[in-house]
Amino acid sequence: MKKSSINLVIFDCDGVLIDSEVLSMQAWQSILAKFNIAITRRYFIANFLGKSMEHVRCKVEEDFDLSLTQAIEDDFHTLLFQSFERQLTNTPGIIEVLSSLRVPFCLATSSSPERTKKALQTTGLLHFFNDRIFTRSLVSRGKPAPDLFLHAAEVMKCKPHNCLVIEDSEPGLAAAQAANMQCLHFIGGAHLHNLVDNTDNTIASWETFIKRFPDIMNMSTTNE
Repeated sequence: MKKSSINLVIFDCDGVLIDSEVLSMQAWQSILAKFNIAITRRYFIANFLGKSMEHVRCKVEEDFDLSLTQAIEDDFHTLLFQSFERQLTNTPGIIEVLSSLRVPFCLATSSSPERTKKALQTTGLLHFFNDRIFTRSLVSRGKPAPDLFLHAAEVMKCKPHNCLVIEDSEPGLAAAQAANMQCLHFIGGAHLHNLVDNTDNTIASWETFIKRFPDIMNMSTTNE
């Protein structure tokens, strides 16, 4: 990854801040099974991960000839929120990172404002972001278009090339690149377990992030 000053860190939410994508996959598998539709982990990652509900809706209709009615989507969210209450956790080490960053940071996610707030409240992360939460609803085009990241950078008053985006999904990484932003592929979520990717812009843990970017972390965090 090219070296350039980092003045803003933009976090994705699901699969980066919180280990929610496995729960989302399980909820979709349960809901779609009622219609005799079985989706694999590979299908979920390729077609649902990092995508908006609008995209998921279109993909399910295209591939399985099933229209996701409001009732079906409500059932999905009810099941997902129930699993959030029982099982949702932060990705290990993220609180240390958020507590120690020396530069401003924000959140930019394809999820709805309601789901994002619920997830952050459940995991105790909401106070880290407050009014620095940007969701798909704020822009006309979702990821992989760069609109959401560019909007976040504009509001946060940071030039795109000085932003570092941390994403777990291919659409998110593509959006960051389209926005001319630096990016990291975070593969520390349970849904990407056993994924092998040795590229320079990949990190498998927040411990690795801290060691790789000591200049934007408080020195007390980086000292061993």
